[in-house]
Amino acid sequence: MSESAMKEVNLQSIRAASDPEGLGSARLEEQTRLYEGFATTNIGVWNRLVGELHDAVMSRATEICERQLMKEGFGPPPAPYAFIAFGSAGRNEQTLWSDQDNGLVIEENGDPAAKDYFAIFGPRLSHILEKSGYPPCPGNVMVSNPLWRKTVKEWGRQLENWRSELGWEQVRYLMIAADMRHIAGDGSLSAAFRRVMHDVFERKSSPEQDLGAAVLRNTVRHKAALNVLGQVITEQNGEHAGDFDVKYGLYLPIVNAIRYLAVVYGVSGSSTLERLNQLNQLEAVPFRWLELSQKAFYTALRFRSLASYKEEGGVLSGTGFLPGEWLRKKEIRSELREALGTVKLMYRTLQRQQRYAERKWL
Repeated sequence: MSESAMKEVNLQSIRAASDPEGLGSARLEEQTRLYEGFATTNIGVWNRLVGELHDAVMSRATEICERQLMKEGFGPPPAPYAFIAFGSAGRNEQTLWSDQDNGLVIEENGDPAAKDYFAIFGPRLSHILEKSGYPPCPGNVMVSNPLWRKTVKEWGRQLENWRSELGWEQVRYLMIAADMRHIAGDGSLSAAFRRVMHDVFERKSSPEQDLGAAVLRNTVRHKAALNVLGQVITEQNGEHAGDFDVKYGLYLPIVNAIRYLAVVYGVSGSSTLERLNQLNQLEAVPFRWLELSQKAFYTALRFRSLASYKEEGGVLSGTGFLPGEWLRKKEIRSELREALGTVKLMYRTLQRQQRYAERKWL
């Protein structure tokens, strides 16, 4: 399939789906068509098309969920809500086989029935999404979990609690929240969530409670998957022995480094590319550094979709590993080493910043 034939996603069957099974079938048909054109499609165009597909499926899932509850006698939603995405969906960087990372922002209207309704709505929506081809999030960052299903005021208190503790897990939760993106429902609630989050992130604090420093401590745990000889580090054992972990070895180190800079400079974009563009506008880091980071990021996106996957019951699920036979291809190995070299450069810069920050606390 030529790139000219891949300018848009066919969303008609997705928008017409009336049940989870039909939605899953429509999604599988369209993502199969997209995947057939992957090799001839620019990675930036590809990333946009995949995002449009997922947004349409997730949005339709919320409509199906509302209809199901109406038919079962629960009535319409007793309060406006926003269905939001986190993780790669929040950054609009999914693969075709991404899992669930989502939540709800609910309007506080004083109706006691709202809490009961959304306690049913959340798990039901998560179930519909699973039926539509989205595996559950291993970390349980899902609308079915009350931790990720709150009113604006409750979100404010939760974010403030995480901000006040700044342990490893609390910082991880804050960074998950930082990737929030509106998917469906009342967009003003998503905007309110983002304003609350911005206020929490920008709150002045003592050096010991500095959010940027805490995020930096979490971020530098990831290292570029290159050894001292500049060789790519692959899996040593198990079913993926000899394969390369694209997600944790390349993609997430880039995402985390750019997200850290976004927090430090108050950048509001939720996607990695938006953050890079805004950092460039602020002249926050050298242009060459940003240019190399963008190139490495595109490489990470492409390799994530080249990673091996499996199909079970009509559902595609990715392994996140680039097969060893791909690494034996000279052009692939060269491109991967170049991207990992950029990650190594990025993290040397971050580690210097961490050492400087630690000296300031002494």
